[in-house]
Amino acid sequence: MGAAPQTVELDVRPHLRKKLEPFQLIMDTVRTLDPADTFILHTTFKPVPLLGLMRAKGFAYKTEQLAKDHWKVTFVPKSRKKELKEKEWDEGSFPNKGQTIAPMEVNADSPRTIELDNRGLEPPQPMVRTLKALETCRKGDRVVIHNDRVPVFLLEELTALGYPYTIEDQPDGSARVMIQKT
Repeated sequence: MGAAPQTVELDVRPHLRKKLEPFQLIMDTVRTLDPADTFILHTTFKPVPLLGLMRAKGFAYKTEQLAKDHWKVTFVPKSRKKELKEKEWDEGSFPNKGQTIAPMEVNADSPRTIELDNRGLEPPQPMVRTLKALETCRKGDRVVIHNDRVPVFLLEELTALGYPYTIEDQPDGSARVMIQKT
């Protein structure tokens, strides 16, 4: 028999205030969870793409804005989602800064390409925007991002999610990454 369920709490607000990318810390914490554990995350913004990623990993969630720059997100196994009185996720919200969405649809069944210019955005926004775009895509669609540099942590997550990608280093030191939704 396993250990009794625990509540694991992680506050990444100090990382975000120092402009550090907390994604790997969050995923490392999630990997330590037992199947029945509750995970509470404190962040400076509503982490919309993370919510979809965690849902794909079998979690339900509840978000609460406690202050202007303090969001508390509680994750539980989907089997316990009634405990949360879960709110629906707003699938239409992208951060506005640097947003470029270019659907290239000939008809509803043809693949789309979504282009995001993430240059100049502070972490974790480039990763957040990219994962959000991938969540809104259909199989066969492509997301092309332009970042200030190669997004190392994002590439690890794309590999874990099984999304193939290619990287084009740009002459100015930036990187374009083409991601295929599978």
